[in-house]
Amino acid sequence: MKWTKLTLKTMSEAEELISNMLTDLGFEGIEIVDNVPITEEEKKAMFIDILPEVDEEDKTAAISFYLNEGEDVEETIAKIQEGLDELAEFVDVGSRKIMVSETEDVDWINNWKEFFKPFRVDDNIVIKPTWEPLNNVSNKDLIIEIDPGTAFGTGAHETTKLCISGLKKYVNSETKLLDVGCGSGILSIIGAKLGAFSVFGTDIDPNAVKAAYENAKVNHISDDVLTIISGDIICDESIQKQVGFECYDVVAANILADVIIPLSAEIGKHMKPGGVFISSGIINMKKEQVKEAILKNGFQILEINEMGDWVSIVAQK
Repeated sequence: MKWTKLTLKTMSEAEELISNMLTDLGFEGIEIVDNVPITEEEKKAMFIDILPEVDEEDKTAAISFYLNEGEDVEETIAKIQEGLDELAEFVDVGSRKIMVSETEDVDWINNWKEFFKPFRVDDNIVIKPTWEPLNNVSNKDLIIEIDPGTAFGTGAHETTKLCISGLKKYVNSETKLLDVGCGSGILSIIGAKLGAFSVFGTDIDPNAVKAAYENAKVNHISDDVLTIISGDIICDESIQKQVGFECYDVVAANILADVIIPLSAEIGKHMKPGGVFISSGIINMKKEQVKEAILKNGFQILEINEMGDWVSIVAQK
């Protein structure tokens, strides 16, 4: 099925009023592209380290929306222009040019799956999508099946590979493992497969909890071994209590530098003396900031590993 897409050229100052007008006309799923930089608060909420460059002098914007099947394009454009006439009395609505195009009805949620193929993390860990067949493996290989769903984590990124390397080095049959920001559960599952006595995972996204439990089931990880909850361990006291204090031998946190820095002030409370903190997701330009925070919060750095532009810091309480 094809959809008719309309894109209105306007000004960023008019975005909110025009969006409200389009909503009143019955449009849903409005998309806005502009050059307004996001705030630090928004950046933290989005969990991103590097922002795209924008031309802050360019005050134009593009608002896209879609027609329902059977709607008349010319009639719809006329209604929108009438609405813009009214708004123009209060705000600069820009050129008001409306471009019309067609787009395929694509399953964006699942379309990425064709690019996720089985791959080898190292000499004996292989990660495969649950929907893909697997060839060229040996009896010595540790096979991890993953369907990330809408949660982050296929294992292919350098940051995850760095964490996996740390887990292989420090996890044993007596390990109580804490996975902060568990996403799809890949590190939790690998920790359990490596023989960890117990694994506790947290993630701020409730969808991650669902995905992680589903992936754990596929990989035959028992609920007796794995527990995952949704919440923020950094600032939520109820989550901190559920996680427990001074009880983990190894903590893995594959997140971002801006999260690891405040996490380093909290996570030591949940670790046994001598426990190991494996942090990853650190872009190399922020390595020194993370090192400083980890040292400041009472850890001794054991090793620093790098892959591409990414850094993993392994520290001991």
